[in-house]
Amino acid sequence: MQCISFQSLEVTSSQLSDAAIQNLSKLFLSEKEEYLDDVAAAKIDNITVEMQWTGQTGPAWPPRPLVSSDDPVKRIIDGFKYFKTNFFDTHPHLVKKLAQEQTPKFMVFACSDSRVCPSHILHFQPGEAFMVRNITNMVPAFDQLKHSGVGATIEYAIEELGVENILVMGHSRCGGIKRLMSHPENGSTPFDFIDEWMKIGLPAKAKVIAEAEGGSADFEEQCESCAREAVNLSLRNLQTYPYVQKAVSDKTLALRGGYYDFVNGIFELWELQSHLSSSILIPPPCYLNPK
Repeated sequence: MQCISFQSLEVTSSQLSDAAIQNLSKLFLSEKEEYLDDVAAAKIDNITVEMQWTGQTGPAWPPRPLVSSDDPVKRIIDGFKYFKTNFFDTHPHLVKKLAQEQTPKFMVFACSDSRVCPSHILHFQPGEAFMVRNITNMVPAFDQLKHSGVGATIEYAIEELGVENILVMGHSRCGGIKRLMSHPENGSTPFDFIDEWMKIGLPAKAKVIAEAEGGSADFEEQCESCAREAVNLSLRNLQTYPYVQKAVSDKTLALRGGYYDFVNGIFELWELQSHLSSSILIPPPCYLNPK
């Protein structure tokens, strides 16, 4: 086993500061107007956020780590180096506090899909959210003989950590949902685990198919509906856990569903019941949409 020391893998904060200043200089020099338009203002926000704290929620994460993914070992080393330089070494008080204990207010169920990391999408900081990620962000109903891994995380989050909010977060173009919607319930499968796991979502599939009968929704639209309905199913399944029931009854725990549309940059949030609140439209950062 190769042992890697990270003591020598550091870049100075002045290097990062110089790079940010150069970016700002280029921006200001390129502006010929007496005022900054929305695009320019967004550029400034994206550059300065790399150097600033977000206030009470904790330090801001730079949006684009300068790391390479060509070599997997180098990518891991560079990623840790970037984290250590920009978080661990610059926020000693928070690091010291987190070393003593974790007191997350959120528990988040999210899909394992590499495009939907909750810490990035919802800007969670270390110590802020207790995460569970699996195929299609599903929560099975309480069963001490099955899916004990999920049950253990729920029990620990409530009984030991005292989380106050549970968010189940679905997303657009989910491969697990597409598999659920397209695979016959009693059909053969080449997989050892996937289709058995996806059976948790069968009630959501049945509801979507029943509602689609006689309608004009195509398969893709049904999949998007099922992704949201699978979130609602997980919220209902959460209520089968006795410690969840008690915490909700005592009003010390709130259950919410969410849906991230990564095509249009929209996040939907709703309460325990399936009533959607106003969608939150978040424009993409300008570095993802250069002019």
